[in-house]
Amino acid sequence: MNLKDLYINYFVSKGHKQIPSAPVVPENDPSVLFNTAGMQPLIPYLKGEIKHPYGRRLVDYQKCIRTNDLDSIGDATHHTFFEMLGNWSLGDYFKEESIGYSYEFLTNVLKIDPNRLAVTVFRGNDYVPRDTVSANAWMSHGIKEERIAYMGEEDNWWPNMEAYGPCGSDTEIFYFRSEDEVPKVFDPSDERWVEIWNNVFMEYNHNTDGTFTLLPSKNVDTGMGLERVVAILEGKNDNYESSVWENVIKEIESVSGKSYYGNEESMRIIADHIRTSVFIITDPANIRPSNTDQGYILRRLIRRAIRHAKKLDIDISGEWINKICNVIMDEYQGYYSEIRENRNVVIDVIQNETIKFNKTLEKGLREFEKIINKINDKLIDKDQAFKLYDTYGFPIELTTELAKEKGLRVDIDGFNERFKAHQLLSRTASAGKFKGGLQSDGVVETKYHTATHLLNAALKRVVNKDVHQKGSNITSERMRFDFSCDHKLSEEEKQKVEDLVNEWIKEDIPVNKEIMKKEDAIKSGAECMFLDKYPDTVSVYSIGDVSRELCGGPHVSSTKELGKFKIIKEEASSQGVRRIKAVLSDE
Repeated sequence: MNLKDLYINYFVSKGHKQIPSAPVVPENDPSVLFNTAGMQPLIPYLKGEIKHPYGRRLVDYQKCIRTNDLDSIGDATHHTFFEMLGNWSLGDYFKEESIGYSYEFLTNVLKIDPNRLAVTVFRGNDYVPRDTVSANAWMSHGIKEERIAYMGEEDNWWPNMEAYGPCGSDTEIFYFRSEDEVPKVFDPSDERWVEIWNNVFMEYNHNTDGTFTLLPSKNVDTGMGLERVVAILEGKNDNYESSVWENVIKEIESVSGKSYYGNEESMRIIADHIRTSVFIITDPANIRPSNTDQGYILRRLIRRAIRHAKKLDIDISGEWINKICNVIMDEYQGYYSEIRENRNVVIDVIQNETIKFNKTLEKGLREFEKIINKINDKLIDKDQAFKLYDTYGFPIELTTELAKEKGLRVDIDGFNERFKAHQLLSRTASAGKFKGGLQSDGVVETKYHTATHLLNAALKRVVNKDVHQKGSNITSERMRFDFSCDHKLSEEEKQKVEDLVNEWIKEDIPVNKEIMKKEDAIKSGAECMFLDKYPDTVSVYSIGDVSRELCGGPHVSSTKELGKFKIIKEEASSQGVRRIKAVLSDE
């Protein structure tokens, strides 16, 4: 039985209900690209805003993606995708019980030697006293006092002392990951001690007047990184030597004809990046490779994996990446049904992106070699870096990585200036995204702009609730609307969309405008494309209960003004994106 099953079974036996993993793309939090911790999807419940339908004791394994350490991938311990094991008490048990469960699971279920464990607890400050309750709880289970370190708010407080709202101290559990003799006294700065579990105790509310008061309902939030703990249990100092990665690394060795040892960095990057790509592609958010947001991360992961495959002399035009994907999907499909249901989608998306990148990679690498043979002062200047991006499809991160391998630098700031100027020129050429793709602000164009909101809403109802606008272009003669979708619309789907838009037009629904702060607009449920392009104060347009979007374009006052809506064409725009062209006519 693997660690996931042991963890779930143990906490279920203690009265917890298993909850399904949330998607890797947050459903209601546009402030981040991915869920980065097991507690992130549970924040509304931890804050007490609503009650969880599964009850007060919960347990799960959560899919997480962190991209802040992307440049560290290739070492022995970092991963972009990882699984977080977590258990929660929502106003039920608290410190003593939580610590008791953690200790029993580690020592009785996982059979970890208690002598290799140590903990940190909050030492207190001017606002909140020292957490002696947690310290005493640990000692009651046999953890010696010299193995307990009292740490400050930067280490043992969640989320931080400045944040208002529910908060509290935490206790972190460490394992001595070394063959050396275990020190009698725990020193948290000794890197041989590795954190394996964190229990957060939310018992305070940080009030806006600066005071901290006890919450009426106290919560426990815990998190344990699966990959790290498996490596520890198996006595591996290299996470990629553990059973989590064993089959994937073997497949990479097979397709490359090389040993893992001596090629660790490239094989780790390939294994990590392809695994993360599988989970992004199979997520309900329908992310596909692109040049923005999650799609950009996906594209960057796939292309970086391809480049490291090339470094291992793998034939990148062959079936190597499909074979690795299949091994990964075999490993995880028993736990995540979305992988089992989307195996063919994964292969199609990664194949298509591989084909695109392979076409430009060889030319781009040749151009890179030409550039470095010409440069002075070991610096690739902004124009050279931008040419690699604009002509050969090299993200700046790839150019930087290639340069680093050659002992060279890249003018990142200069590239960013060129890139921003390029974006501005592109926006000007397409009549500006703040006008929602409008070529002008005439009466007809205004009608079309309002119609795009109705079309967006109709697509969500007929095709998929996760359909999102990807772009639009409007003239006085027609509207063009791009949206995320993985299939060609059937004739039935097109007819239903068209009928629904016309139904809303006939209902003479008023169009209302509100001015509010951008963050409040998002919290209110308003949809938005290109969020970072909008100012702090924005306009939100609502069409009854049909549509609510953050938007800068002009609109009609009522849907009846639009006339009759007719789809004239539906076609592919790019991978994972479809395009509808439509017209409005008088009744």
